Amino acid sequence: MAGRLYICATPIGNLEDITFRAVETLKQVQLIAAEDTRHSGTLLSRYGIHTPVTSYHEHNRYEKAEVLLERLRAGDDIALITDAGTPVISDPGEVIVKLARKEGIEVLTLPGPCALIAALSVSGIAGRRFCFEGFLPADNVERRAVLEELKTEPRTVILYEAPHHLKSTLQELYRTLGDRQIALCRELTKLHEEAAVMTLSEAAALYGETEPKGEFVLVIEGRSREQAAAETAAKWESVSLTEHLQHYLEEGLSQKEAMKQMAKDRGVTKRDIYNELQRQKEREGEA
Repeated sequence: MAGRLYICATPIGNLEDITFRAVETLKQVQLIAAEDTRHSGTLLSRYGIHTPVTSYHEHNRYEKAEVLLERLRAGDDIALITDAGTPVISDPGEVIVKLARKEGIEVLTLPGPCALIAALSVSGIAGRRFCFEGFLPADNVERRAVLEELKTEPRTVILYEAPHHLKSTLQELYRTLGDRQIALCRELTKLHEEAAVMTLSEAAALYGETEPKGEFVLVIEGRSREQAAAETAAKWESVSLTEHLQHYLEEGLSQKEAMKQMAKDRGVTKRDIYNELQRQKEREGEA
């Protein structure tokens, strides 16, 4: 009978932020797969956990996954842990989870700390709807593409960033997204925990002069409906009403539907659109 794979969340800073269930499970499984065995050793030692540990990280995630699958097939229970927080979230754990599920091996979650949720909870920025991007791509083309997507994202955006990249990332965010609210959360649950809320322009200026320390979680306000409406209206300002109407007629909308969409685009009423189109026709007739 196959073993079970436990996805076990561990503290992101304060070692007391681990559940009783997680501690007991880590003691009872036959093997712990850890992102960094030395880093995890501090936690395991703290709670008297003497279970054998093997490394499972970004650089061996495919070949090591096969080794772990063999152990699971043989009936061993394995706990997967990351350096901090919940495995699979910006973490190579998704490889072994996918493979285990494909083979019908039971995968169980031991929920607990997660940096992105911790940051969102203290940010004061809307938490009803959000998207998580992890670390922005290192490749400049991919990075610009992601930032352009985020420009129109109405949900709260959450990113991870390392201190040595923070300055340039904040400048890019400000240039692309405009001046929105941002919460810069660092060293969460640790001695020097901080969650500073300001505008993107203020953040870019602050860290243009101050050397950032610690890993950051960035919680950024999504594009508001007002901002979206203003940007759409500005886009159509230079287009005549006749051209605007023709655009939607060519897309297959009826004249009534087209005028309704035009009014929405320009931030006016449908009556305003109708009256102005009528005046244009009269002027053309007089000419």
